[in-house]
Amino acid sequence: MDIAYLLKPKSQRRKEQLKPTQPLPFGQLRTDHMFLIDYEDGEWQNARIVPYEPFTISPGAIALHYGQALFEGAKAFMHPDNEIYTFRIDKNAKRLNKSAEILCMPSIDENLQIQAIHALIDVDRLWFPIQNGASLYIRPFMFATEDSLGVHPSKSYRYAIILSPSGPYYPEGFTKPIRLLITKKFHRAVSGGTGESKAAGNYAASLRAGEFAKQFGASQVLYLDAQNKYIEEAGAMNHYHIEKDGTVVIPEFTDTVLRSITSESIIELQNSLGLKVIQKRVALDEFIEKIKSKEIIEAGGFGTAAVVSPVGEYVFEDNSILTVGDGSIGAYSRKIYEYYTGLQTGKIAAPNGWLKKVEKRI
Repeated sequence: MDIAYLLKPKSQRRKEQLKPTQPLPFGQLRTDHMFLIDYEDGEWQNARIVPYEPFTISPGAIALHYGQALFEGAKAFMHPDNEIYTFRIDKNAKRLNKSAEILCMPSIDENLQIQAIHALIDVDRLWFPIQNGASLYIRPFMFATEDSLGVHPSKSYRYAIILSPSGPYYPEGFTKPIRLLITKKFHRAVSGGTGESKAAGNYAASLRAGEFAKQFGASQVLYLDAQNKYIEEAGAMNHYHIEKDGTVVIPEFTDTVLRSITSESIIELQNSLGLKVIQKRVALDEFIEKIKSKEIIEAGGFGTAAVVSPVGEYVFEDNSILTVGDGSIGAYSRKIYEYYTGLQTGKIAAPNGWLKKVEKRI
């Protein structure tokens, strides 16, 4: 599909490469432009790159009342050849369409999604932050625009992409593990719901649990299934643990667990990493006992923002603490983090097709 370039005047655009002198916070900064395309009369139309500015949206838009909205999250990296590459962006395009299916929204051609992302990065490539560990965070999203107070799938939608220059997730280095709260008060999803999607409402529903976790000095809640028996997710990340023989265990993907592209990639990379990676249902009681007996030596979360977030402690509502290993970042978690980020940044050769160069078009 042809994309219209309705750009800011050159005098109003960034003129030099972004070279921050302080670490950039994640997700706060925006580039000059955004990509938009609208779904009307049963088809996607009017693809365009325009200045980043507020939307005009009807007060009766279905997204505002019934939450018919979804998003994705991906990253692009500057490589040693001074070119920008997206990482596994095809997986994000596929997952967006899976979310759309679950939320009764129209799919959008995967090649068009990739084309749009690359075109936008090309326009705003001077916004890539030249800083060790930095990236260009990519946020595609879609929301319902029909003005209707009836509860039904919208007849019209907008798909948009915005970019956020972001500093390293660990500005002081990969040195500090997190704490998670183990509680039975909150559940992220139930079978038959929207847990497998990146529905905006799933994240709204997680806010109360996150605020509760802060009371215990925890970053997030370790979510369990609706019967409080099995481990599902670590906040907004897929959970993992590592047994003393080096086996990496990720809870199996169900319709209540979002398929983390990071988790899927680590499963695919197990031979390159020299690790055995398995998926299975992980019973909470067994997990706790194995940490106590030192059968489990490391644990944490896999996700786009941090890649690996090792957990040093789990805290319970009685404020008792369960320490994983010696409470520090373990050797296996560090190995996974360093290898994976090496692939993203071009320091290690990635599998064929995982990286896509952002070609210069304008």
